Amino acid sequence: MPVSVLLPRRDEISGRIPDRAERLLITQAALCASLAGLSIAVAGPLVAGSLVAAGLFAAAAYRPAFATYAYLLALPFLAGIDRGTLIPGARPNEALFAVLVAGACVGGWLRLLRGDPIPLRPRPLDVALAGFVVFSTVWPIASMMLRGNEPHGSDLVALLPVCKLAALFLLVRLTVHTEQQRLRCIRLVVWPTAGLSIVAILQTLGVEPVLTLLSAFWNASANDASDRGTATLGSSIATGDYIMVGLALLLYCGTRGILGKRERIGLGVLLGAGVLASGQFSTWISALVGGVLILRRYPQARRQVARFLPIVGIAALVGAPAFLGRMADFAQGYAVPRSWLGRWDNLTTFYLPQLAEGRFVLGISPDSVLTAPETWRDVIYLESGYLQFLWVGGIPLLLAFAWLSVAVLREARRLASRPGSVGACAAALEIAWWMVLVLSLIDIHLVVRGFGDLLFVLLAIMSGRLGDDEHSAQDPALDRSRAA
Repeated sequence: MPVSVLLPRRDEISGRIPDRAERLLITQAALCASLAGLSIAVAGPLVAGSLVAAGLFAAAAYRPAFATYAYLLALPFLAGIDRGTLIPGARPNEALFAVLVAGACVGGWLRLLRGDPIPLRPRPLDVALAGFVVFSTVWPIASMMLRGNEPHGSDLVALLPVCKLAALFLLVRLTVHTEQQRLRCIRLVVWPTAGLSIVAILQTLGVEPVLTLLSAFWNASANDASDRGTATLGSSIATGDYIMVGLALLLYCGTRGILGKRERIGLGVLLGAGVLASGQFSTWISALVGGVLILRRYPQARRQVARFLPIVGIAALVGAPAFLGRMADFAQGYAVPRSWLGRWDNLTTFYLPQLAEGRFVLGISPDSVLTAPETWRDVIYLESGYLQFLWVGGIPLLLAFAWLSVAVLREARRLASRPGSVGACAAALEIAWWMVLVLSLIDIHLVVRGFGDLLFVLLAIMSGRLGDDEHSAQDPALDRSRAA
């Protein structure tokens, strides 16, 4: 009997009690993540890692939606562990993603052998996204070779983040089809984000066990409380961005009645406090941008602001230590945050002189990290998103990003008024993309760890519905799953 015969068809799966099946998949993902640590302690890292990888591979091959669920569940807790800490030469989230994608690909290939159609149809956003990916990966290397420069290994490694995000986009597009699946993805974003917020809050309060754990795997300070919540993403910038996306998604789910009232209130308090606990001015700017967009898109929300004041007050009280710690910069006489002064000095000393020579037209190199001339630091980072585009791919890459941004914002606004999960994801993506546009003045937020993954997950969910009737009150996928 061919192996592919043993694989269930997607229409058969959706017709067999979809709620229970999806809950089982999420439970399997949680059990795999929990058993990984126990098996490492009992059987040793190599044996246990091999067994866990084999189990994840098999689960993703049998039901590819498991790959998306497992990755979203583990993302905020694994993405901040440095390369080589647990797995030689790789970050844990990268290794997990590779195993899950390989399993999903094998499962898809077996389904093709059985004659199942590929659930991937061209959508309006695909051309703009493909153009951006090409100008982010192929063009920088081609440009270097045209200018007579030989790409190094660091240049090729610098292209991998965009390649991974493109692969994640395809994974979600090919595995998430029904309303139930999209709702599970939403919960697998907001609930782990609440866990991330709790860690950031406890870190800023100086809870010793949390500081010890973060110092062991996430390179956080183990001595005292910090005014920045780096949490398990290992970066306060990444933590703040991630929490903002979770909060936006939670708010838009609340306006559609998707999540329960108690669930919304509890998560809202934690995520609101997490925004402050991140201790990042860029995150607070993002919160302002998101608030303005929500009030503009939903005028009725202005009349309900008073109802959220108690929740905002509790969140502000919990996250106050980090906020007050960062405000101390201004009390010391600085007109801007001290970290911004260092960024400006790096730009004017090391990066702008090279770009000013006209090299911004075609780009300089995919790798923007420079070796520091000082003894107190090893490397220098280019902390400006728009200059990063010019450095990597020149004006062609910057124009490709502008094209993609216009397409994303146009389509997100079209779908944001839809009910259900698609409308919530589109509306949250609109806020997240405006965050990228505003904050790219100071950082390359498009590919920041964790946040970039969420961007492309929301983009995949939204783009998968663009060819359907935007004025339909009911999601066609939900109708099909119920009728099966």
